[in-house]
Amino acid sequence: MSAVDITPHSPEKTSMSIRSVINNAGIGIALLLMILFFSVASEHFLSANNITNILTQITINLVLAVGMTFVILIGGIDLSVGSVMAFAAVVAGKAITLPGLGATELIILAVLAGVLAGMVCGILNGVVSAYWSLPSFIITLGMLNIARGAALQISGAQTIYSFPFAFEEFGSKLIYGVPVVFLVALTLVVIAWFVLNRTVFGRLIYGIGNNEEAVRLAGHPVFWYKVAAFSICGLTAGIAAIIYMARLNISSPIAGIGFELNAIAAVIIGGTSLSGGRGSVIGTLLGAFIIGVLANGLILIGLSDFVRQMITGLVIVIAVILDHYRAKYSAS
Repeated sequence: MSAVDITPHSPEKTSMSIRSVINNAGIGIALLLMILFFSVASEHFLSANNITNILTQITINLVLAVGMTFVILIGGIDLSVGSVMAFAAVVAGKAITLPGLGATELIILAVLAGVLAGMVCGILNGVVSAYWSLPSFIITLGMLNIARGAALQISGAQTIYSFPFAFEEFGSKLIYGVPVVFLVALTLVVIAWFVLNRTVFGRLIYGIGNNEEAVRLAGHPVFWYKVAAFSICGLTAGIAAIIYMARLNISSPIAGIGFELNAIAAVIIGGTSLSGGRGSVIGTLLGAFIIGVLANGLILIGLSDFVRQMITGLVIVIAVILDHYRAKYSAS
């Protein structure tokens, strides 16, 4: 009786999976060519220390981009993740500096408070956007200012510091040269891949991006799935806030400015369509790597900040143009 086929072996899913593999292969080849170029251009690029630096540098963007993938797959956008990350960091920073508690209790409280703060912002974005059928671009732009203002108000526009040593140690800990914070981000990628590819929820996220009305006529509660997508985006912003605090040992109300643009760029470069319904979190992972490798490599070969910004912008524009042609290919 369903108007939308969400069975695991449907022809639509098989076709989409093939296209996803082709897209990811192309992105992977582009990443490998970029790595090859910078390896030749700079003798330090493939050093163990620099590889560790790249993994550390892409972690926060990757975490934010994982949540952004869910929102873009339903045809939405979230411009507030940078500010929500700052708000969650301030909330967590206030929690972790409370007097009278042990280090373990403070860390647990801070993590829960930060993640919850991010989720609340995501839920609000989803509810307002879905209930009144308003463009998520406008709603999340409003949340961008609300969250940033709340972060400044709660912190008194002051940086919060003096965290427990165990929390600081987590942010710098390595396992065989791989930052633990990157492993956290990679775990989120695996979980998101499973949810999007092996659950009914994931199939409906794709379905809403492809044909929202068909999903609604099939009897599925589109409203709650949209809210869930924005909630996941808020949750990852909260996790990014905790990682940011652990890495820098501070909680700043001005953190995360412009981070939403990098997260969106990683998702789009990774092959997820801005119109929704097409893309993968593996592509998002590759997109985050492309942005991180590009930024790191351009620094090593001595280009100025202005030139690096121009090149990164050019890569994003090319990615959007390629998405246009991918859409035409999919429609044909």
